[in-house]
Order: sequence, then C-alpha cells, then structure tokens
Amino acid sequence: MALLRKINQVLLFLLIVTICGILYKKVHRGTVLRNKTDDDSETPEDMEDEIPVVICAAAGRMGAAMAAINSIYSNTDANILFYVVGLRNTLSRIRKWIEHSKLREINFKIVEFNPMVLKGKIRPDSARPELLQPLNFVRFYLPLLIHQHEKVIYLDDDVIVQGDIQELYDTTLALGHAAAFSDDCDLPSSQDIHRLVGLQNTYMGYLDYRKKTIKDLGISPSTCSFNPGVIVANMTEWKHQRITKQLEKWMKKNVEENLYSSSLGGGVATSPMLIVFHGKYSTINPLWHIRHLGWNPDTRYSEHFLQEAKLLHWNGRHKPWDFPSVHNDLWESWFVPDPAGIFKLHHPSS
Repeated sequence: MALLRKINQVLLFLLIVTICGILYKKVHRGTVLRNKTDDDSETPEDMEDEIPVVICAAAGRMGAAMAAINSIYSNTDANILFYVVGLRNTLSRIRKWIEHSKLREINFKIVEFNPMVLKGKIRPDSARPELLQPLNFVRFYLPLLIHQHEKVIYLDDDVIVQGDIQELYDTTLALGHAAAFSDDCDLPSSQDIHRLVGLQNTYMGYLDYRKKTIKDLGISPSTCSFNPGVIVANMTEWKHQRITKQLEKWMKKNVEENLYSSSLGGGVATSPMLIVFHGKYSTINPLWHIRHLGWNPDTRYSEHFLQEAKLLHWNGRHKPWDFPSVHNDLWESWFVPDPAGIFKLHHPSS
C-alpha cells in the first residue's frame, strides 16, 4: 500500500512538471509571436521609406509616361514604387515596354483603371475631346488605387523631372489638408517666359459664373487657380474628407447644369478640383512645377531658368513628342524607345 502511494506521488509530481513545462512553452511561444507581430507592425514604417508615384500610361501617349518614369528614376537614390495606371487593353503593352527596355530595373506595379466608374459623370461636349479620356480622372480615385501608403505623388504623363523626387515628396502639407498643388499665380516673371497670351490663372477661366450654382459657392472669380498635374496627397485626409465623393458630386452637377467655363476648351478634370479644394490645400515649391511648355509653340523659357527647374510640364496642346513644340530636346533626352515600335516621335520634315 505504501509502495502504491509512493508511485502515485511520483506520477503526480511528473504530471505537475509536465504541465508546468507545457505552460512555459506556451507562454514563451506567445511572447515570440507577439514580438513577431510587433516586428510586423513596423512594416508600415518601413514602407514610409518607399515613395509611391502614380502616373498614367494612355495608349496613344505611352511614351510620355515612360520618359517621365525614366527622368524620375535617373535623378534620385530614393526607393521609388511606380504605380503605372492603364486601361485593360494596354496593360500587357505597358509591362512589355518596361521589362524590355532600360526601365526593367524599376520597382513598379501596373494598375488597371475601370472607366465604368465615370459613367454618367462626364459631359461629352468638350471642345478638347482628349481631356475626356478616362485616365484624366485617375487623380480623383487615388485611395481606390493606392491602399497602403499614407502619402502619394501623382504626376501627369507630360512631365520631366530634373530634380530629386524626394524633395517633392517631402513637401509639407498643413494640418487638415489632403493635397498640395502649384498656384497658377506663381508664374515666372516676363523675362523668363514670353507669349503666354490668353493664359487663364483664375477661377473665372474654369467655372461659369453665369450659373447660380457657381455664384452660390461664394468664390471670387479672381481667385488664383491651381494646377492638378502635380499633386502631393495625404491619403488619410483624402479618405477622411471623402474627397473622391465630393469630386464625383461636382462631376454629376456639371453633367446636369454645364457649370464649367468653355474659355479653356474644357477644364473637365481641373474644375471640380478647384471647387472641392478651394482654400484647403498646401502649395508646392514653384520650381517643382514649371508648366505651360505646351501652351504655345512660340513660348520659350530662358535656358538659365530651365536649368534651375526641378520639374517641367508640357501642359497644353503642343506636346514635346509631337510637332510643333518647344524645348523638346529636354524631353527627348529621357525618351525610352518603344520595344514594339508603335510609339514614334514626330519631327519636322528636313
């Protein structure tokens, strides 16, 4: 009997030791998992070192996007992640151009934009039909395309970056501001640029102030406009303020009431942004958005000014891959030939 009691005590002791061992392992393993989770939680911080740049690659002007990407990648040591946005029928061509050219080393994601989101939101009567292309409205939907980044750069395809894109990314956005743009009143002095006759730089050039809906906004027609071809955006604020929904509201209102001015031949993407962001945006260093190079084929900047510029934008009808255009030598130095041979530069006949 005494022997049986001793055996039971030994077995009980061993059971207790075993249970303690199991509990220790569970606690220890739980600590390791929490540590691992803590390490994983640092991933978003690590991603802050990555600069997301959104740029569209439309079928007829894909060479523009590739030149812009080349200029950005070549002028920085920063870790750039390019979001190249296209329509479904162009995605394979975008990938081929990147992977079969000098751009094969870049870090990129190809994103499909579904033009169905624009159904019922665009008037078809613009004097410049090219401004109605679906990809012109990608900038309205940045949070739907970019999910894991707090801060994003959006660029039009007809730009060349001569500076380090890190500087643009470091643009300070004021508290409560969802985006930063370039004011149209920060144009260079007359000694740097000539023949910008007819250029609009106020809200009057974009909104039809004869319409009651526009008058009721209470925005002075002489208010300085801004250019949304270069945007530094805060995704948290953008989503919090429901910027996309606001833009869509004004797109629909324009379809119903034709609210935009016709003086620019169609400011279809700019006009709703002017309304939604009025008085609620930060500003970009003027050298980071030297624009209107495509305004007039006779418009020329001084060479000194062009050398100091961080970003050049050929907004307007006269693109640097076409003829006539100005300062196209600066653009062509970044051109990446099309592996498929479809996109070609147009030069004057010799």
